Amino acid sequence: MQHTGGHLSNEVTSCAKCGSVHESIFCVLNIHEKETLSENKSLVLYKKGQMVFYEGNYPQGLYCIYSGKVKIHKHGYDGKEQILRFAKKGNVIGYRALLSDEKYHVSATAIEDSLICYFPRNVYQEMIAGNPALSMQIIRLLTTDLRSAEEKTVNMVQKQVRERIAEALLMLKDFFGTEDDGATIATVLTRESIGSIAGTTTETAIRILSDFHKKNVVELVGKKIKVANQKELVKIANLGD
Repeated sequence: MQHTGGHLSNEVTSCAKCGSVHESIFCVLNIHEKETLSENKSLVLYKKGQMVFYEGNYPQGLYCIYSGKVKIHKHGYDGKEQILRFAKKGNVIGYRALLSDEKYHVSATAIEDSLICYFPRNVYQEMIAGNPALSMQIIRLLTTDLRSAEEKTVNMVQKQVRERIAEALLMLKDFFGTEDDGATIATVLTRESIGSIAGTTTETAIRILSDFHKKNVVELVGKKIKVANQKELVKIANLGD
């Protein structure tokens, strides 16, 4: 089986018994189909910072995250990274390029140590051809991704950068969860990454986060960010009640 980067894991998991399968597009498969997936997959360990696939390469298979988290990103003409979204347990990545038989238009990188299942192209395509329910799951996923992309485009055009930074913080809190205090975002992201998510410069992200801190909307504790006033952050993000 071909896959990019990573190291094969000794951990053996059956798709039929995998807890992640219930959170993925493969939840509609029957026991036999899940076992077929198990027999043809590789479970690959990607260390933090390691690339899962590269923009410009041709896809050879599908990736489904068993554990860990991945960022989907792209580099602009100026060479700067633009973080498009994040993916976690149960999410499939790289499926659009595989469906369209095109090169990857984005890259994927593990942002923490991650175990990722890799399914060869032919197995994935045979599953789609023989299972209308799986095809419908993929259509729903495409629709969701398209809606998210449309909303992000509208936000970039219509929202001020202050609103976008606030919305980015709320998204990060929702995606990564919080520490025991229920308010500190359970990850460390650079100010550059936050600016990238919000579509602005690192300097602007630093300035706005500092302003949020002064107004007790967030607390900057080292490299961690605590949402001190969720209601006010939602208001700034212009998300309504």
